Amino acid sequence: MTESSKIENLVREYIKGTDIFLVEVKVSRNNEITVYVDTQKGITVDECAGLNIFLEKNLNREDEDFSLQVSSPGIGHPFRVKEQYLKCEGRTVAVTLKDGKKHEGILRNVSEESLMLETAGQRKGRTRQGKSEDQLLTIDFEDIKTAKEIIIFR
Repeated sequence: MTESSKIENLVREYIKGTDIFLVEVKVSRNNEITVYVDTQKGITVDECAGLNIFLEKNLNREDEDFSLQVSSPGIGHPFRVKEQYLKCEGRTVAVTLKDGKKHEGILRNVSEESLMLETAGQRKGRTRQGKSEDQLLTIDFEDIKTAKEIIIFR
C-alpha cells in the first residue's frame, strides 16, 4: 500500500511557491489515492490535472498499482487545515465542539490558535427595539471537533 506521507511530500513539492494548499490525502486499503487541494480563490480543473500528472509520473505503478484522484474538497467537506478557515472568512460556517456544543455563524476572524464566530444573539437578550443582538464567540482550534461551510441559497 502506498504511504500517505509519501504522497503528502510529493504534493508539497509540487505546490511549493504556488497558492495551492494541501487539505488532505487519503489512501484506502485498495490503494485508491484521493488528494484534496484548494486555493483561496478556488482551485481550477487545470491545477488539479497538473498535480495529477505530476503524481502519476512520480509514483511507480510497476511497484504497486493504484488509482488516483485529485480534487477540491467540495461543499460540505469538513475543514482539515487552517487555510480552509481563512478562505471562508466572512461566510457562514457550522462548528461542532468536542464537548458536543454546536455553533453556526459568520466566520469573522482566524488567528494562529482560534477563530471568531459571529452568531445570532439568542443568548444575549434583546435590544430596546426587540431585536436580538449578535454575539462574538472566540473558539480555540483545539476545541473543534468539526467545522464546515454552510451554503445559503437565496
